[in-house]
Amino acid sequence: MTDTLLALSTDHCRITPLTADDARELAAITDDSVTSRIDFLPAPFTEGDARALIARSGGGDVFHAVRGSGSAELNGVIGVHRRAGQDYEIGYWFAARARGRGIATEAVRAVVGALVSSRPGCSVVAECHPDNVPSRAVLRRAGFVSTGLAGRRPGRMLHAWRPAPLDRIDVC
Repeated sequence: MTDTLLALSTDHCRITPLTADDARELAAITDDSVTSRIDFLPAPFTEGDARALIARSGGGDVFHAVRGSGSAELNGVIGVHRRAGQDYEIGYWFAARARGRGIATEAVRAVVGALVSSRPGCSVVAECHPDNVPSRAVLRRAGFVSTGLAGRRPGRMLHAWRPAPLDRIDVC
């Protein structure tokens, strides 16, 4: 998804491209709990850093704002990053106040769904540190499985998105 998503909506989320007007809110939700896990974010993450991140969005890296369906408040960010060929990587972070409510899972599912619908045959991956249990749970609920391979970033493991099988049997 090297083009900006125009807009996505789910039952509880609105997902739109980040704009320069989002810089203050982006800096506010990007605290040490985020910067300690995302290697390309400086700590502290300032409004200037947020403006720079937003300004580089486009082309191979597109950052999206995640808001509640009835709120203008920024809950999180989902990045879609072009890799080689038809490969994409997603990454995300959410405000501490938005965690544990299912928002991340719902938003990640929506972005991945839009990505694979608009790019038939593409693959979608994510990297996650093995100790980041909440993020691994988001990935699992969104349809990602661990590949057992190391990611590009130190200490990260690679997860690949797999479509749900149509003939899945949950109970035998």
